[in-house]
Amino acid sequence: MSEDPCDEIRGLAESAGAEIVAELTQKRHDIQLGTYIGSGKLAELKELAEAKEADVIIFDNDLSAGQARNLERAMGIKVLDRSEVILDIFATRARTPESRLQVELAQLEYSLPRLKNMWTHLSRQAGGGSIGLRGPGETQLEVDRRIADTRIRDLKRKIVEVQSRKEREVQSRSEEFTVSIVGYTNAGKSRLMNRLTDAGVYVENKLFSTLDTRTRRWAIPDFGQVLLSDTVGFIRDLPHHLVASFKATLEEARQARLLLHVVDASNPLAEKHILAVNSVLKELNCADKPTILVLNKVDRITDMTLLDILKAQHPKAVVISGATGVGVRELTDTVIESLSSHFLAAEVTVDAGNGKVLAYLNAHAEIFRQEFRDSNVVIRCYLPKHLLHYIQHPNVTVRLLEVGETAPAR
Repeated sequence: MSEDPCDEIRGLAESAGAEIVAELTQKRHDIQLGTYIGSGKLAELKELAEAKEADVIIFDNDLSAGQARNLERAMGIKVLDRSEVILDIFATRARTPESRLQVELAQLEYSLPRLKNMWTHLSRQAGGGSIGLRGPGETQLEVDRRIADTRIRDLKRKIVEVQSRKEREVQSRSEEFTVSIVGYTNAGKSRLMNRLTDAGVYVENKLFSTLDTRTRRWAIPDFGQVLLSDTVGFIRDLPHHLVASFKATLEEARQARLLLHVVDASNPLAEKHILAVNSVLKELNCADKPTILVLNKVDRITDMTLLDILKAQHPKAVVISGATGVGVRELTDTVIESLSSHFLAAEVTVDAGNGKVLAYLNAHAEIFRQEFRDSNVVIRCYLPKHLLHYIQHPNVTVRLLEVGETAPAR
């Protein structure tokens, strides 16, 4: 598979429902301020669009409001940039009320600087249109901007409420181990989740086929159950407004104890995809979270040199195929090893009548020795570090065990 500069924008356009009739590329050292591309390439693009009877031109770049306006004047047809196409896909794929709110906010914030008598639909949403809103000398554009500003404030308020509820939901699961699957769009995250949990998550070979976070229980042999979440795919140059709006949806990743960063190893741009995902994780304050790099789709690699290069750059990465199951056992072992580092080997001495603490230890700790001493129960166990504070009590003594005092290593 060769590096194709139009491969990703072609996939985005097709995911948005467009039929590709022609493609054009240009390499420039600097950007033409007025039209992004040079005058010669502009004339070539206009001629190509007319010859192919194109209805819309899509740029694999972000255009300023002025550039988009100048290009449309020169071309005589609609011009969209990369972010507008991504936002359109998200708007089409959004299924839950939460994701619809987030997409609408991202669209409004992105489009507000580009307003030009295009918000008549907002007037209807506001109820009563612009009647009674327009002040002396106020233009329609000013009214439209004010209506858009009001809608943005309403959406932000609703999203804050959603995010608060989402944070409470995620935090209510703080006693359980949580693992979140992240990665570039179309890297095979949903298929891997199905492989690990039999979740039956929708899988489609399209960009952004998953927008809403799904969480399922994953029963890991020789370890126990964890909560596994599948998240929206990332992409290079993901619109900032979209990242900001979807922080509530990505709360699962932000609160997870472990991230599985899934990469399409068959894609020649895999390394760039890794960097793009890491950039978004940094924006979400997840850059330092424990992460396992998962090189997926190994069954689709025709040139193994690609895999050798990735493995050399990321020696701790796990190579798998979510489609065939190759490498999944190694991935599971790596997850167990990572999660086991969150455990403490401890000796807990508690009054035999303290049923609450005893029940808690039986539910959440791995007990390997228990004995009675007078009126106390002495329990040696592996206890999740993040749960230690739940058993701290004046009448409960916790002693961390030294090597040799524990059962065989997990």
